[in-house]
Amino acid sequence: MDVESRAAAPEAEDVTVDWRGQPCRAHRHGGMRAAIFVLGIQAFEIMAIAAVGNNLITYVFGEMHFPLPQAANVVTNFVGTIFLLALLGGFLSDSYLGCFWTILTFGFVELSGFILLSLQAHLPQLKPPPCSMVASAGGGCEKARGFKATVFFLALYLVALGSGCLKPNMIAHGADQFDAAAPGGAGRLSTYFNSAYFSFCAGELVALTALVWVQTHSGMDVGFGISAAAMAAGLLSLVSGAALYRNKPPRGSIFTPIARVFVAAYSKRKQVCPSRSNSVNAGGACEPARLAGNFRHNNKFRFLDKACIRVAQQGPNTKPESPWRLCTVAEVQQAKTLLAVTPIFACTIVFNTVLAQLQTFSVQQGSAMDTSLLPGSSFHIPPASLQGIPYAMMLALVPAYELLLVPLMKRATGTRSGITPLQRIGVGLGTVAFSMVAAADVERRRRGAAAGGHRMSVLWACAGMQAFLTALTYCSYAFGFYLSSVLVSLVNRVTARHGVGGWLGDNDLNKDRLDLFYWMLAALSVLNFFCFLLCARWYNAGVDGSDAAAASGQVAAEGVDGKEII
Repeated sequence: MDVESRAAAPEAEDVTVDWRGQPCRAHRHGGMRAAIFVLGIQAFEIMAIAAVGNNLITYVFGEMHFPLPQAANVVTNFVGTIFLLALLGGFLSDSYLGCFWTILTFGFVELSGFILLSLQAHLPQLKPPPCSMVASAGGGCEKARGFKATVFFLALYLVALGSGCLKPNMIAHGADQFDAAAPGGAGRLSTYFNSAYFSFCAGELVALTALVWVQTHSGMDVGFGISAAAMAAGLLSLVSGAALYRNKPPRGSIFTPIARVFVAAYSKRKQVCPSRSNSVNAGGACEPARLAGNFRHNNKFRFLDKACIRVAQQGPNTKPESPWRLCTVAEVQQAKTLLAVTPIFACTIVFNTVLAQLQTFSVQQGSAMDTSLLPGSSFHIPPASLQGIPYAMMLALVPAYELLLVPLMKRATGTRSGITPLQRIGVGLGTVAFSMVAAADVERRRRGAAAGGHRMSVLWACAGMQAFLTALTYCSYAFGFYLSSVLVSLVNRVTARHGVGGWLGDNDLNKDRLDLFYWMLAALSVLNFFCFLLCARWYNAGVDGSDAAAASGQVAAEGVDGKEII
């Protein structure tokens, strides 16, 4: 890349335009008055999708007549697909459409899925005949097949496609309304993120209380219809602020520079990096390994350093190397960071596998309990509404965490953040095991009560939910939910004996061994926690590592074509 194009890149990245493609004006575009419309679609969209996803197992099991293990897998595959498709949404936004048009386009895709799902739930000809799966032990109920199943899964995955592509762009579009480099911009951006988190929790709470109550008492078709109405309200909110938005033009996918590093490093895999930075010779090799600054991963993944090697002497008439053959130090650092956090990311997958149980078996567990709010009370708690408890607690505990715990830890540790991100993740991964232990114990008590002809109060199910309060936004959602599907199928296969179904092979929880499944997840969580400790120790290795090479003069310099080399 030549000097001019590289020099112009940072300036181009800061350009924002209005809906007509004209440069934005600070006093007319952006700010909280624009972000409030983005917060609107965030709240309405999460309200719509949460009302469907969190009570979906009731519909799949009770009205589509899928056996309980299959119904659980339908839900976890659906949620996993949503978060996996977030990668597609981010790619399309960065490379082609921009945030606003990606949100608007896939918002209508999601809306069409809600409408089709509502119609499918309303029209008898698109559903199997009514039948009680528990009373008939699943054997006498007709399962949705053929055209009925096709309509159902088409509607479901239209919702997944739309929601998945929206999720990474709503928060990004709201953040684009603020200039963090402007005076006070960082504070306003922080306020926006707090507001976005509040709108997320508020939307979840409304979905898991009011909308789930409507689904339970007025029918799933009415509930799905309200989700469609909420999505339409969100799109109206988005469009209403179009004249005020700051829009960042597509700048290319963030994955492209990372891919270039791997391609360049592989193409120069036979090159040798000398030990000194001044050895740029006829052979063309140089030492790029000591990346500038106190970069903690300098000594990891050294094979990627070869992406910075210049293979030919540069002159006024020399054609610059392709960016797929010669990369900058910053690009190599990005690639190394991605590889370094991958083990940490992998450790959160088991956490989200546990989280998946909140939307599947925990709902059915609540259905098998006494849902009365108080003994003798006529008010019954919809089982899916139990999932709202963590969000209600988060609304109360997050301010306490920020205002009380963080200042206390700052004084105790002497660090600016008080608690490091890795420590926060570690606490969450450690406590999730206790969550499964509590859930297993509650299920053991529930089965014992059912054997004696009693129904245990649904309020006991709250005991195992506190550990779900942390790290709900991990990007490993998708893999965690997919792993849950695999585990359910695998456990049933392994534990089935002599023609008898496995731990989760029956449609009646009183015959299943959900408590043993929870104990297995608890053990898996403990093992995962110790794996995380090892990964975190490895990740932090090199924080105070030697930078002697940089101190001795092996620092990055700018080449004639703008590439950072040694």
